[in-house]
Amino acid sequence: MNTPLHHLADAHNARFGTSGVRGLVADLTDAVCYAYAQAFLRSVAAASPRIVVGHDLRPSSPRIAAACIQAMRDAGREAVFVGALPTPALAYYCALHGAPGIVVTGSHIPFDRNGIKFYRADGEIDKADEQAILDAEVAVPEALSPAPLPAVDAAALEAYVARYTHFFGTGALAGMRVALYEHSSVARDVLRTVFERLGAEVLSLGRTDTFVPIDTEAVRAEDIAQARAWAQAHRFDAIVSTDGDADRPLIGDETGTWLRGDVVGILCAQYLRADVVVTPVSSNTAVEKCGAFRRVMRTRIGSPYVIAGMDAHRGAGRVVGYEANGGFLLGSDVERARVVLQALPTRDSLLPMLALLAMARTKGCRVSQLADALPRRFTASDRIQNVPTEFSRALIARLQQAPAEAAALMAPDAGDVTAVDTTDGLRTSFATGEIVHLRPSGNAPELRCYAEADDESRARALCDACLACIVSVL
Repeated sequence: MNTPLHHLADAHNARFGTSGVRGLVADLTDAVCYAYAQAFLRSVAAASPRIVVGHDLRPSSPRIAAACIQAMRDAGREAVFVGALPTPALAYYCALHGAPGIVVTGSHIPFDRNGIKFYRADGEIDKADEQAILDAEVAVPEALSPAPLPAVDAAALEAYVARYTHFFGTGALAGMRVALYEHSSVARDVLRTVFERLGAEVLSLGRTDTFVPIDTEAVRAEDIAQARAWAQAHRFDAIVSTDGDADRPLIGDETGTWLRGDVVGILCAQYLRADVVVTPVSSNTAVEKCGAFRRVMRTRIGSPYVIAGMDAHRGAGRVVGYEANGGFLLGSDVERARVVLQALPTRDSLLPMLALLAMARTKGCRVSQLADALPRRFTASDRIQNVPTEFSRALIARLQQAPAEAAALMAPDAGDVTAVDTTDGLRTSFATGEIVHLRPSGNAPELRCYAEADDESRARALCDACLACIVSVL
């Protein structure tokens, strides 16, 4: 019997978040995943005979991919299985072949959770597509038994490698030594391939078969300490890593200090000589203050909103987007030395890595010196995990109506509230020029805090103090 997908999704707590479907692995049953894939085929991908499917390295991802592929087989569609590969590599392959795609990944969230991202041939689905998927009627077989995964089409991975080796050119990173924090990133092997083809020496560190939930906006204390320890033990020009599905970069300098994602975004946009930059409201205000771009547009947090903003500026020159997590989106083609880098309107971790390393090599400076010319604005972010979304929303709604309480809770020593931005959550500016921003995560039961100040330690102190105050009232 047919039923709207949203009934099944709600019953299993498997819903769309900031980017893609998210849920506990226990709730992402074969039936739920089959239903989501079927709904995608019936709504967004109704006219497509071939669907590209890939996944990350989470233990549950192959099973979920098999359930999605079974829905394609039952619908008479061809599944092009590209195996374990970065999410942006799948998106690029979809664009090359004019085919929609599905990638099974939970990105940076803990391994007991997972998710599914959907792509049209021209990039990520938008919020209207999400609603169309939820409204689609589905029918799941009573005796569902997904067949084994098909053979892997390796062409997708090679196309992704060629994209960047062709644009940057052989020898672009010659003489550089790059440390690769591999952990359980699905990109750990392809990153080595690209760096070596561009002439860099690669040092592999921290590889594990146990899934590590790297969050590039809230880097774990152990990863901060480990990178600095590696810098003392090994000589390198930079250290790089990604989240689980490799659409968010983690880039560190020669001292093992991780760069903030919104600073990475500004530097990459400068390297590409962007005219228009689209970025969420949570990103560092140095993007406006540096004066390097003709237009800066602010959006809600989440790549679908950044993509919508880039679409609104199509034809306005070189259009790029980035998020505070460092994920970089290319909204228009970029040409350099008669070589064209095709637009890729989805988060990518590899482009900003290569851009910053190439920039340092061209300037003859260290990676730690790249941001020296930017305005002195620093951001910090963290989150409280296992916080019910209902609590976060209620708290933010209350603080919006009570500026004095907001100041006392969010930044008691920063002066009066001078401005409030409710684009996404509650972003409050204070008399000192400092900013504190609260919002519920769109992917997990977490309350996130972002802080900005003229001093790095002050930004961190603001973030930590705000979250500590909230923990005390939980």
